[in-house]
Amino acid sequence: MRTFVKFCGLRTVEAVRAVPAGGAAGFVIDVPGSSRSLSVAEAGGLMEAVPPEAEAWAVVVEPTAELVHRLFDELGVDRVQVYGPVPGDLEFLEIHHLVPSVPISPAPGGPEPTVPPAEDYPRIHLDAAGQPLPGGSGVRPDWETCAAIVDRHPGRKFVLAGGLSAENVADALATVRPWGVDVSSGIEIAPGVKDLGRMHAFVAAVEEYESKNA
Repeated sequence: MRTFVKFCGLRTVEAVRAVPAGGAAGFVIDVPGSSRSLSVAEAGGLMEAVPPEAEAWAVVVEPTAELVHRLFDELGVDRVQVYGPVPGDLEFLEIHHLVPSVPISPAPGGPEPTVPPAEDYPRIHLDAAGQPLPGGSGVRPDWETCAAIVDRHPGRKFVLAGGLSAENVADALATVRPWGVDVSSGIEIAPGVKDLGRMHAFVAAVEEYESKNA
């Protein structure tokens, strides 16, 4: 696939192994109240299941610099996706492998947020704003706002999240034209419980869109 696909909120070996080549396994780390949250140690037990052709991402909320260090050095993730402010006291290489999540209003016509600079953050995550917990809310950000951001920043690697599923990912790709997509609740049968059939269907929908728009 040309499209980067991240499966987020993974909690089992079977779900991690279903991550497509060129994509990413997302582990929610230490987020109280989230049905998808894992400790660093629990995520470490799943790292060996990440396919060799895929990346491992940690997803965190307002992390300390110490936690970011642990995620890279101890857990060994490839990227750390950050909701909220990025901590100070980080090395350049750590900053370069952070993925800030930019909140987008679900309502049309909302304000367009500031996008962090490309020289610091090669990848940017776009998700719905105003949710009590990051990720997995099923709330869709306004796609027109997301598309405007993508258009204004050519060449940037934007990953679109929020309310995606096998049923609507083709429309999202056609409207927003992101570099990648991120799905969590859209591949679940219950909060935090991934369904292999829905995961495979999501990948198939992306592949079908690409085959029609090659």
